[in-house]
Amino acid sequence: MNLWDMLSEADGVSRAVTLLLLCMSVASWFIILYKTRLLQVAVLDVAKCKALFWQAKDWAQAKAHWQAADRQALFTVLLEAAAPTPQSGLGAAASPDDQLTRHLREALHAVRARLQWGQDLLATIGATAPFVGLLGTVWGIFHALTNLAVAGQYTLDKVAQPVGEALVMTAAGLAVAIPAVMAYNLMGRRLARLDAELEGLAYDLRACSGCRAQQTLSVVHGFW
Repeated sequence: MNLWDMLSEADGVSRAVTLLLLCMSVASWFIILYKTRLLQVAVLDVAKCKALFWQAKDWAQAKAHWQAADRQALFTVLLEAAAPTPQSGLGAAASPDDQLTRHLREALHAVRARLQWGQDLLATIGATAPFVGLLGTVWGIFHALTNLAVAGQYTLDKVAQPVGEALVMTAAGLAVAIPAVMAYNLMGRRLARLDAELEGLAYDLRACSGCRAQQTLSVVHGFW
């Protein structure tokens, strides 16, 4: 019996579980493929942006180079935050050094949020997909045995087939969960390394911006 025959004979609960696993698998692979590309490009771009920054003659040239090198528009916000616009209200009450720190921190959080998009969903799929598959198996066995009891056909060959078919749901749940868990762990390590690079880049931007501002104010050194 093929998969289509199994679904055609299944009840609403089994079909709902199958559809849920399919949706989880599609979402998981979409995130995996999207973030693999995102992180690969980000790792290359952040190194290029850092090199271009120190080679630039001034901030205008650095910004122009960054916009050309930052293919996903991830890191330009950090450079813009290093040259904040004049503030008004409570924002102006803080020292220029504190304003610079706040702007860089907010920009860094924005970059991190974009890079970490999808991680929570991958973790959720990896943790819940096996149990969704197990639910489908338990319900499938219960449904099959109930039908056999009504038909009075409790023989080994009659029981083995529906039980074996129900166990496919457990395998399907594992097939959905394993790639999600592996991708979550691998991307988590890459994100940790990239986050360290971003913190170093933000520190460099703050230090350089502070050097530029020393003509008119005294800067307290240190990023946070």
